[in-house]
Amino acid sequence: MRATARAWRELDLAALTGNLRAVEARLPPGCRVMAVVKADAYGHGAKTVARTLQRAGVRAFAAACLDEASALRRAGVGGEILVLGYTPPELAGVLARWRIAQTVLDEDYACRLSAQGVPLRVHLALDTGMHRFGLPAGDLAAARRVLALPHLHVVGTMSHLCAADSDPAETEAQAARFFAAVRALEASGLDPGRLHFQASYGVWNLPPQPCGYVRAGLALYGVPSDSRPLLYPMALRPVLSLRARVASVRDLAAGEGAGYDLAFRAERPTRLAVVAMGYADGLPRDLGRRGGEVLLRGRRCPVVGLVCMDQLLADVTGAGPVRSGDIATVIGRDGPEEITAVELAARCGAITNELLSRLSRRLGLVTRRQKS
Repeated sequence: MRATARAWRELDLAALTGNLRAVEARLPPGCRVMAVVKADAYGHGAKTVARTLQRAGVRAFAAACLDEASALRRAGVGGEILVLGYTPPELAGVLARWRIAQTVLDEDYACRLSAQGVPLRVHLALDTGMHRFGLPAGDLAAARRVLALPHLHVVGTMSHLCAADSDPAETEAQAARFFAAVRALEASGLDPGRLHFQASYGVWNLPPQPCGYVRAGLALYGVPSDSRPLLYPMALRPVLSLRARVASVRDLAAGEGAGYDLAFRAERPTRLAVVAMGYADGLPRDLGRRGGEVLLRGRRCPVVGLVCMDQLLADVTGAGPVRSGDIATVIGRDGPEEITAVELAARCGAITNELLSRLSRRLGLVTRRQKS
């Protein structure tokens, strides 16, 4: 496909498995990685990522919704698959058919799941401070009622850290609330199952915790959300590069405009490359105004004018003999230069989670196995 594709995502599968090993090395005995592959594995291609990680030994995966989870099953992914978000209780039979576990979002939701009369594997969510999903961590009575419901088999208890990237004190307080709730359950003779509350930033900014899983997403893909320092960094490599073909090259005289609204106006004789990637592929329309660049022939070339639905314009005046068919790098390395996902996300006024999950599935997917 690479010989003919207009634009594509390029995955380094050796980096993916290397990142998995780096995360595993940070875990305490008995703790395993639950790979978060929601939003098409943060734009990396959920089926390809999950199959690769399964071959590397991962036996637990997390998705956002039933459609994502069932697609993994249809792709041959085994082990535990957990839906982190909302599934209509009326679809309990589909959860059971595909052997998919469901997060218990609150007590009312648990009652509605139980009322379907379908045996389900569930993970009990505890709200330790984010106030999004979960039973209040201090409400032991509510937890007892949920664990007593028929048809629901609690195999895990979980929470989510709301400020692991920014507030160490709140993060430690959330961890304390979580373990206090778990101890209360155990003291009541109840089995909370496998514990998990750390996502990637919980691994980066907390010491190892006595849990059964860590829900790793960004760390597996080798990128943090932004450039803030990490307390426990790991040797990770970015998995994804983003590339597109040069579709055409145009010469403009000084004073000529280009693109929608003629938003770019040449101040000197200028050579523009039309790169076959646009806002329908996940880039912001005003990337040029935000200082966006692409790499061509190992040089940084500014994006100019307004990004179109399917193309962008890059000023390649100083980049040498750029031709139609050349490869432009939007994320990744080209010779001595590199544009990281963190850099591009910052220019887009976003975090890498947001930027990568917006990548269009119409972008081709190319895999390679580069030596670590």
